[in-house]
Amino acid sequence: MNTIREILARWWSEFTLQTRLMAVGTLVVSLVMSGLTFWAVNTIQQDARMNDTRFGRDLGLLLAANIAPLVAEDNLTEVALFSGRFYSSTSSIRYILYAEPDGKIRFGIPFSEAEGDKKLTIQRRIQLPDSYAKDSDQPFVRQHSTPDGEVTDVFVPLNYEDDYLGILAMGINPNPTVVASSNLTRDVTIAVFISIWAMVILGAVFNALTITKPIKELLVGVRNIAAGNFKQRIELPLGGELGELISSFNYMAERLARYEEQNIEELTAEKAKLETLVSTIADGAVLIDTNLHIMLVNPTAERIFGWEGREIVGENVLDHLPHEVKMEISEPLQEVLAKESSQQEETEESHRDSGEFRITLTTPYERTVRILLTQVLDQYRETIKGLAITVQDITREVELNKAKSQFISNVSHELRTPLFNIKSFIETLSEYGEELTAEERGEFLQTTNSETDRLTRLVNDVLDLSRLESSKVYQMSAVDLSQPIEQTLRSYHINAKDQEIELLQEVQPDLPPVMGHYDLLLQVFANLVGNALKFTESGGKVMIRAYMLDPEDHPYQPTPQVRVEIADTGIGIDTEDKEAIFERFFRVENQVHTLEGTGLGLSIVRNIVEKHHSVVHLVSELGTGTTFWFDLLVHESALVKNEDGQLTVKGEQLIMNSESN
Repeated sequence: MNTIREILARWWSEFTLQTRLMAVGTLVVSLVMSGLTFWAVNTIQQDARMNDTRFGRDLGLLLAANIAPLVAEDNLTEVALFSGRFYSSTSSIRYILYAEPDGKIRFGIPFSEAEGDKKLTIQRRIQLPDSYAKDSDQPFVRQHSTPDGEVTDVFVPLNYEDDYLGILAMGINPNPTVVASSNLTRDVTIAVFISIWAMVILGAVFNALTITKPIKELLVGVRNIAAGNFKQRIELPLGGELGELISSFNYMAERLARYEEQNIEELTAEKAKLETLVSTIADGAVLIDTNLHIMLVNPTAERIFGWEGREIVGENVLDHLPHEVKMEISEPLQEVLAKESSQQEETEESHRDSGEFRITLTTPYERTVRILLTQVLDQYRETIKGLAITVQDITREVELNKAKSQFISNVSHELRTPLFNIKSFIETLSEYGEELTAEERGEFLQTTNSETDRLTRLVNDVLDLSRLESSKVYQMSAVDLSQPIEQTLRSYHINAKDQEIELLQEVQPDLPPVMGHYDLLLQVFANLVGNALKFTESGGKVMIRAYMLDPEDHPYQPTPQVRVEIADTGIGIDTEDKEAIFERFFRVENQVHTLEGTGLGLSIVRNIVEKHHSVVHLVSELGTGTTFWFDLLVHESALVKNEDGQLTVKGEQLIMNSESN
């Protein structure tokens, strides 16, 4: 029962309000019409019963008045004849019975064949109603139903001269016209009721097939179109206005599908261009929406923030930013996104649409970044759609600015001292020249000349270092190392002799030419030998070595190399100073309080060696000495490929061939 109720409830819920109202209205109309019709039928039937009752009473009285004398005379033959004629004269009489006062039936019409013994007395009894009154002058009338229809029973007392002779029972058939009319009315009512509901059901089916179903299909199609499913089509073979509507809908969906495909292609192409452009820029770029969710990030930003290999698109940017950045820009992010920007305010308060921050990151290594926050507005510049975060790694810039400031400070300091000395001695000579002795004036002039030379060396070193650190390209060629080494030894021979320092060289015979710049290499030898002489005490040694590296000891280097070493037996360099020894204006003599210098020599050496695609190395021990060494590539003119395809020096190949012979 519950299942049927649920099915009916679900079935009823599928109908629209209009359909429900139509169904209820049809039910009410059909019930009202049926009720009126049945009321009319009942009224007709009641009138017919009343007429039948009245007709039966009158007919019974008439028959009783004519029969009573005959019964009193006991003339049963005449009673039978008269009754037969009376019965035959009308079809309204169904039966006629005569009973004695005790109820025993004496004669009846019609009679059965079993009664063909011509006996008028029938051995049956009649059951009189309880309300029948023998002494009443009026007949008793009642109605009862039979398989052939209703019958009106009329019981008339037979009285003659105050004698009760018995009872006349007569059955009256209903009026056939009234019965036929009543049946017709009933049948018409049923037919009308059935016709109404048949029409309603047929109309509902027709409406569902021709109107409701297409409309529902259209409704589903419109919802799918609104949801972005432009492949939706309605295939219903309908004509007329609905057919035109469905055809127009399919045409619209097809146009929208083509338009979507075209837009998707254009958007995909634009997105690809944008992503390519963003991925190729040197600065980091992060695009977030108004909910701080990451929409786009380029590889530079991933590298700066350490996001490589992580799926962060769609995540909250504050959950992935480094701690230093998060602490610095969390509140400004919220403020920038909360600002209301308009086209009128743009020119007056454009500085409020962005923010700039300089933050130092400590992981995975220390570096400095500049972060710019810029609002992304709609085409009318009224609504904020998101925020663009631009990240610039300015570590190199900060270091260069710091180095530049330090360089300027050091140069200023170094220039101030000789200039002050020169100015002081010249002013003294200018004011007190005549009062000074010739020896004092000579000493002053000698000091001024020495300070001028010192100033000249400083300026030259600064110019050399600036030229080396610039983007100038030096032309490399084949250089025979024995020549710059010989020239350096000749230049410092006198100084070494004066300091009683032994100046030596160990250059491998038949050393192949190297790839280098003669003047720059000469400057490297001069600076390193000059420093070695400066920090080596009398009786010490300074050695220049140059020899070929054994390829077996350096298998990772495909091209043969020549190693150059400048070693001394001087005071050595402390371990703490080894890292800073190549920095500009750093001087060991500041620590040991010995000779003065510009502090730029080793910086120049490092830059020159780097120009030769090599690195200068340092090995030193306090009180023992220091060795600087670097490797230079053998010039290609001195190289040849061996049987294994490896590069070797031509001279070595000839030696190997001669040894094999």
